[in-house]
Amino acid sequence: MILRRFGANLRRQDWTAVVIELAVVVLGVFIGLQASNWNEERETDAKAAHFADSLKADMREEDWGYQLLIAYYGEVLANAERAVNALDGTVPLADEALLISSYRATQYKSRLRRRSTYDELTSTGTIGLIRDPILRDTAMRLYNVSTIENLAREGMQSRYREAFRMTLPTAVQRALGANCGDRYIEPGDYAAIPGTLEHPCESGLSAPLIAESARALRANRELVSLLRLRIADIETRLIDLNSNNRAILKQLRSIAQDKP
Repeated sequence: MILRRFGANLRRQDWTAVVIELAVVVLGVFIGLQASNWNEERETDAKAAHFADSLKADMREEDWGYQLLIAYYGEVLANAERAVNALDGTVPLADEALLISSYRATQYKSRLRRRSTYDELTSTGTIGLIRDPILRDTAMRLYNVSTIENLAREGMQSRYREAFRMTLPTAVQRALGANCGDRYIEPGDYAAIPGTLEHPCESGLSAPLIAESARALRANRELVSLLRLRIADIETRLIDLNSNNRAILKQLRSIAQDKP
């Protein structure tokens, strides 16, 4: 209809009508484009808000996991030092306490990372949707450092862990794990973090078996050297967590404390 009128006016050389019709067409196209842009912006803003909220939730859980690792490996370290001091004769330790500390020094923490949002953003090339530079930088730093993976790998592959496992009977190790191993805590429960490993316990073993197992540990001359290596490795990773990755730690704390 508009084009028909526009053609008729053009043939009649009705320039005023031509200009008006042309202006109507241009205005219609402009409004259509603007409406399309507004809809696209609204969709983009909605996606950005969704991903930002999701990434913040991931970072809050990662902060809890980070705090858990710092406390947990501090407790592993304390047990390793207690065990090595007893085995090298520096500080006397009762047989059952020696078994417990020696066992706990073998422990490591491996946990699933919460990174699905970050992986989706990076795999689709839409990380730019995270407009908060601190949130974006924290996620990129956190998921691209290997400290947490190194902690689990070194614990799992620890030569001390291997030597300890080869020294004591399986039944003794099972009893220590069942009665003196890690306590389960709900993710996000900061108050429950202390004592995840360092909690009061009894081995549940008979007195003769405790004495026999403690003698086996003291007779294994390799354990002292391997414990010292384990202590050095843990201290290095704790320095990574607390000092070398200080910026990540600080940013995670800030995000976690900014409640939704």
